[in-house]
Parts: sequence; C-alpha cells; structure tokens
Amino acid sequence: MDRNEILQRLIPNSLTAVSALALALKYRMAWDVPKRMEIYFDGKLSVEGNSNAFVNTAIEAGLIHCRALLEFLGLCAQDGHLVNIKLPRHWQDDVGIESFSNSSGPLALVTPTVAVSHYAGPASEAERALLAVFHATNKGIAHFTTGFNAALVDGGAIEVASRGVHALVISHLYTPLGLSAPDFEIKGRRCGGC
Repeated sequence: MDRNEILQRLIPNSLTAVSALALALKYRMAWDVPKRMEIYFDGKLSVEGNSNAFVNTAIEAGLIHCRALLEFLGLCAQDGHLVNIKLPRHWQDDVGIESFSNSSGPLALVTPTVAVSHYAGPASEAERALLAVFHATNKGIAHFTTGFNAALVDGGAIEVASRGVHALVISHLYTPLGLSAPDFEIKGRRCGGC
C-alpha cells in the first residue's frame, strides 16, 4: 500500500469509524434500553432489529480504529501511562507518522504531552481517555482477559478520546503535509434523549 492510499483511503476510513464511535456513544449514553432500529440503504429498508446491532458494533470497531490511529501517531500504553512507541516499529511493514515527510523532514511522533494538550480540560482526564482506548481494545475486545476493568472504560472517557483522536491526526499529519482534512464525519439524527 503506498503512502497516498494510506492518506486518502485508510486513515479517512479509520477516522470515519471513530466518528461512528462518537455517534454510537451519544446514543448509548442517552438511552436506558436498546431501541428499535431500521437502517435504510438508498431509501430502502434493509436492516431491522434492536439498536445494539449498530451501537455495539460501532463502538467496538471505532475503538479498534481509535487505537490504530493512536499507534500510527506513535502512542501506546505502558504500565498505566501514555508513552511513545519504541522505534523502529515492531513489524517491518508497519507504517507510522514518521513514514511521512514534509520540507522539514520526517514527521515526528506525537508525544504524550502534546497528545493531551489538545484537550481543553485537565491533562489527566485526556490521558485517562486515551488510556481507556488501549485498555478496552487490549483487554476487552481483541481478546478476553481477566484483567479487563470496566471502571477504566466508561463512556465519558471513550467519548473524550473519540473527539480528540481526529484532532491529533489532522493537526499532526494532514496539516504538516499541507493537505486538507479528509471528509470523515458521519451525521446522526436527533435521538430521543440526545
């Protein structure tokens, strides 16, 4: 896969999944029980069921993409802290932000300090949100473990992370490369309680 395909297709696809995560969390936090769901494609009713079929899937897929984007930017979790990955990357074919260059040279890994500085609230809350993404994916989604702690993965923390990741990708990848941000946001309709 070449660099242009990563910038034009792969990363925008991941950003869209993170946007769906944010929307699904908004619905999940507003509802006390699942709702009846109908999905239309090209104006035709195509899927029926309960809202968990969309909400759960969008949350899980969005978390995986959120983690992939954080790792692409050079971030990971270690011993309960947000840290930079070690270079060279684990796998020879891994692509990260440092694989892209502008006139100043290769783009730098996003440091944990810079990552949490994008958040308007306390840095500790931003770090907790990003760590929640790693905990949820590493301990609760990618495989089942006895180390999963649901208290570390509340909806509010994941919602904070879902809003921050796209800002990090745009400001540390697309902007330094002189590229426009991709169109990735999905829009939901007003839901009962939202």
